[in-house]
Amino acid sequence: METAAGIVEITSGDELRELLGRPTPQAAGKVRTRLHEHDKQWLAQSPFCLVATSAADGSCDVSPKGDPPGFTVVLDDTTIAVPERPGNRRADGFHNILSNPQVGLIYLVPGRGDTLRVNGRARLVRDAPFFDRMVVKGHRPQLAVLVEIDEVFFHCSKAFLRSGLWKPETWNPDALPSRARISKSLERPEDALEDLERYYGPQYAGRLYD
Repeated sequence: METAAGIVEITSGDELRELLGRPTPQAAGKVRTRLHEHDKQWLAQSPFCLVATSAADGSCDVSPKGDPPGFTVVLDDTTIAVPERPGNRRADGFHNILSNPQVGLIYLVPGRGDTLRVNGRARLVRDAPFFDRMVVKGHRPQLAVLVEIDEVFFHCSKAFLRSGLWKPETWNPDALPSRARISKSLERPEDALEDLERYYGPQYAGRLYD
């Protein structure tokens, strides 16, 4: 369908398949419903994941979660738990889960281009015996996301190879304004830039579990 400004929109699954073709049998058949030992090894080495949620009205959120490797607790072959740490208290994804439990997670391991994807149904848990396994620097989480796995599979590394994400020679963090300057412009214009630079300075890392 051609829309304004020459944009040609795809509006059906048949049209999408005609354009992209069909997945190979290997790609279509790699989805599993239980954790394999390789999945458990990956979770044990992963320090970071992205959690995608959607509210009942369709509004979406993707939230990063990070902790020392192995922060996601494997409870059994179909259940994992992700601890929540101190943050901005917006709780966008958590509100979504309360109205729609379907979640998608992508687990990264630094230096690896492939990723582990988990789709399932989530619940918010305020306490459980496994919270004792989630203590980091004396911090026991107040909340965890319990995920009952529907699908789990590994995703290839093409996106990471195309982006060069793990290649330090491609990094240019100073091309962007500092976090303090972004905060000054968009979030806290009433604060002095010097105060924000101190807040986001080296001591910021010391307050991660406060």
